[in-house]
Amino acid sequence: MKKHQIRIVGGHYRKTPIPVPDGDHLRPTPDRVRETLFNWLAHFWGGSFAGHRALDLFAGTGALGFEAASRGVDVAQLVEQAPAALAGLRAVQARLLAPAVRIHAGDALAYLKALPAPAFDLLMLDPPFGGGWLERVHPLIGRALEPGGLLYLESGTPLSATPPDCLLLRQGRAGQVHYALLQFAATQKNRNNDQLESACDSPTPSESA
Repeated sequence: MKKHQIRIVGGHYRKTPIPVPDGDHLRPTPDRVRETLFNWLAHFWGGSFAGHRALDLFAGTGALGFEAASRGVDVAQLVEQAPAALAGLRAVQARLLAPAVRIHAGDALAYLKALPAPAFDLLMLDPPFGGGWLERVHPLIGRALEPGGLLYLESGTPLSATPPDCLLLRQGRAGQVHYALLQFAATQKNRNNDQLESACDSPTPSESA
């Protein structure tokens, strides 16, 4: 199968290639968007990624998770269930020998529901567009994110409104990709409840991850 590549844009593993198989409907976050996101994170985290734990919930090529590991997070947890994508993630992990990278093979919703307590301060959410994934994931965000943690959303349409329990920090657009960084409310209650209210109104999905 013909392949093309993207590259990690910053940090310790800068310029490391990440294969993107054609025809697998993968839509890795563009270089420009990743660089913008991690500049935002550096700003809000005082210039240091050490001590932070990131969850790339719909990892795909792993562009976001590997970028987080390259910048120095303590944990970059990648979750993916597609066999071809998983093989790609494991190949890059083996090449990097990155101790921060962890790969979980399985369903994103099942992974969230199995978390015993919030353990991350960054959730990167770039699900397949067109499947209503954002609506399904939102009620479970509090199972992963610590109160006050950061939530990155990527979609085919702009965020329609900032919900009352999220603070919109930054947003942007690159071509057809709309992206936003929000802070999950520090006062969020019942975050381990399966019936947790949706943290953020979802943009209308339209593409694949």
